[in-house]
Amino acid sequence: MEYSNEKYFTISNQTHIPAPGFGTYLIDNEAVCQVVKDALDAGYRHIDTAAFYKNEEGVGKAIASSGLDRKDLFVVSKVWNDHRGYDAVRQSCQDSLQRLGLDYLDLFLIHWPANPVEYPDTWSQINQDSWKAMIDLYKEGKVKAIGVCNFLPQQLDPLMKMEIVPMVNQIEFHPGCTWPETLEYCKKHGILVEAWSPLGRGRVLEEPLLRIIAKDHGKDVAQVCVRYALQKNTLPLVKSVHPDRIQSNLDVFDFELTPNEMEAIDELEGKYPASRDPLTVVFK
Repeated sequence: MEYSNEKYFTISNQTHIPAPGFGTYLIDNEAVCQVVKDALDAGYRHIDTAAFYKNEEGVGKAIASSGLDRKDLFVVSKVWNDHRGYDAVRQSCQDSLQRLGLDYLDLFLIHWPANPVEYPDTWSQINQDSWKAMIDLYKEGKVKAIGVCNFLPQQLDPLMKMEIVPMVNQIEFHPGCTWPETLEYCKKHGILVEAWSPLGRGRVLEEPLLRIIAKDHGKDVAQVCVRYALQKNTLPLVKSVHPDRIQSNLDVFDFELTPNEMEAIDELEGKYPASRDPLTVVFK
């Protein structure tokens, strides 16, 4: 079985991205500073936030007070759906940099694609206009890498004709929900898949199969889920506010799931479906 067992992934422009990454969704701006400090103390160097999370200021404070060199950190943010189109994407990037107190982002992502339900006639053009802004931000050095989140193959197709194609696609990915067609598409086109919600928002933690596998390895189910993502050649983004869980989610490089175990977990596909469909979801 081919997979990366390094503590980083290399994307198409040869940038190294530390793994696992640490996510900050649903951690408010007041609490996130201490949580990110705990993550950095534990050894995480990849911090993932977004304009939509409304916690970039707190993340920035944690980074500023960490004492770590900026070059040793990998900081990610995302443009939200209310900033689609060329000018709005550029403004969103500038706003995120200001809130974070940074001169550049290591990775900037489009958070959700415009889709045919919400924009039946213009979804493709909107995504291309937004992507053109991402390309220009990358060329100007304001961001060191660019990508998307939650894009399925038919939404990626229009971007593949542009000057620079996405380097990363961050999707919901966990046992029971692995988007096999999207995973294969991204592999074919050299796009790194990052796994958000690798624990299935907690839904998979009681899965009997995973509990058996975890027991056999002397690990917990969360660690098995993170390891599964790694062995599927995806970069997991883990999240917790508890220091012990923050640490244990990082301790996934001292064991290996067997081919039979991987295949058994693969057979859970569809049991824990995605929380949202990128082709139809409309955010109110």
